Amino acid sequence: MERASGVLMPISALPGPYGIGCFGKDAYDFVDFLARSEQRYWQVLPLTTTSYGDSPYQSFSAYAGNPYFIDLDALQWDDLLKDEDLEGLDWGSDPQQVDYAAIFRARRVALERAVERFAAAPPEDFAAFCERNASWLQPYCEYMCVKEEFGLRAYHEWPREYRRRGAASAELCGRHPERILYHQMTQYLFYQQWNDLKAYANERGVLVVGDLPIYVSRDSVEMWAQPELFLVDADGTPTDVAGTPPDQFSATGQYWGNPIYDWEAMAQDGYAWWVERMRWTLSLYDVVRLDHFRGFESFWDVPFGSATSAAGDWAKGPGMALFDELRRQLGDLPIIAEDLGFLTPEVLDMRDATGFPGMKILQFAFDGANESYYMPHRYVANTVAYVGTHDNQTLRGWWEAATDAQRAQADRYLHRAPDELPSQAFCRGIAASVSDTCIYTMQDLLDLGDEARMNTPATVGGNWCWRMREGALAPGLEAYLRDLSETYARVPGAPEPPLPQ
Repeated sequence: MERASGVLMPISALPGPYGIGCFGKDAYDFVDFLARSEQRYWQVLPLTTTSYGDSPYQSFSAYAGNPYFIDLDALQWDDLLKDEDLEGLDWGSDPQQVDYAAIFRARRVALERAVERFAAAPPEDFAAFCERNASWLQPYCEYMCVKEEFGLRAYHEWPREYRRRGAASAELCGRHPERILYHQMTQYLFYQQWNDLKAYANERGVLVVGDLPIYVSRDSVEMWAQPELFLVDADGTPTDVAGTPPDQFSATGQYWGNPIYDWEAMAQDGYAWWVERMRWTLSLYDVVRLDHFRGFESFWDVPFGSATSAAGDWAKGPGMALFDELRRQLGDLPIIAEDLGFLTPEVLDMRDATGFPGMKILQFAFDGANESYYMPHRYVANTVAYVGTHDNQTLRGWWEAATDAQRAQADRYLHRAPDELPSQAFCRGIAASVSDTCIYTMQDLLDLGDEARMNTPATVGGNWCWRMREGALAPGLEAYLRDLSETYARVPGAPEPPLPQ
């Protein structure tokens, strides 16, 4: 990767009138802000549908896009919606917080009002879209149709004859073509709008960094339609699920509950499912952050139904065999390895063998006394530096909770000036680092506290809700980012310095 920088800003956190950020005007304005600020990258969180806990890492599908991100204003311009269709809908009361319950109801009402007009005159490329993507789109539409029939309950709570994709579900879906059309339409609109937004960004020199979760949700179309991909019993119930071991953050570990892949079976067909998933992902983004990279070397395997994740043990993942196959079929892979968590020499060796840049988190560097793996003088060029990620406190929140010794250590190391905010000093710290790429979080650029934190791991409720206020992208912030890029040689496309003579 070239020496450059960017900003982590979830689509959901953009401002706008419909309760959650979307692919509308504010997204295009954000691209313009990045371009004017001399930023090369816009990093986003997963764009897939959300389910339990509203997490983008727990999706109904590894492919289907989140209908919440469809720009409703654009549907009015296309005569799919009228002003009166949106009147009286409740999008939530706080413009800086996503009210998922409110937008779940309001979005469905608004989009269903567009279905009849869409069906009367479908776009010329709609049928081609459905045919081209039938391998994932048709099972997803059927899954959602049956899920709606049974009150949106998880598939393993449906009547037994519907718990696998088959004749019973096909018959039910045949009785509800309007549901199938709704989900086909929303996926068509999602991908049409996303591709337009990405093209706009690329035209302005901004590359999009996407996020690929390692696991799928138990309540997902993959588990329903392709249980052979996972470690399951004869009834399709997971025998093993993912989590993390006990550590300094949790005495019992984290019980994620995601089904574990049957890696041995996947190896038999050349990891075909992963090849197609990665091919699709690379068509959506310019660079891919590969979530929980260490899980491909070895993962924390928890017996399904365990009281806590402490009951788990380490099990071997596919290792380099998967990445060799991906590279053989897809060529060079523009991947960032999310190499955080419990690292071992084997994980680091696998990362180095792939050549993928790993991640460095400056917030982890200061314990108040000791030298740390995450201090910038230990970085190498082939890394991506962050102050924190979506799972961390904002820097201001970290600073307010830190000990006096931690703050003093950070001040000394970063040479923080008396009039410099801690968040500014940390952003400067990653900008000045040797890492080829640094990614600022929008909350840190705005010096926000933990009220703007995106996610607190191992908790459910109150996460993924923060939204940026209207007008936050002020000229002063543009100037600040441009100065960082110019001072620390991160201007996109800048020539390499000449070799000494």
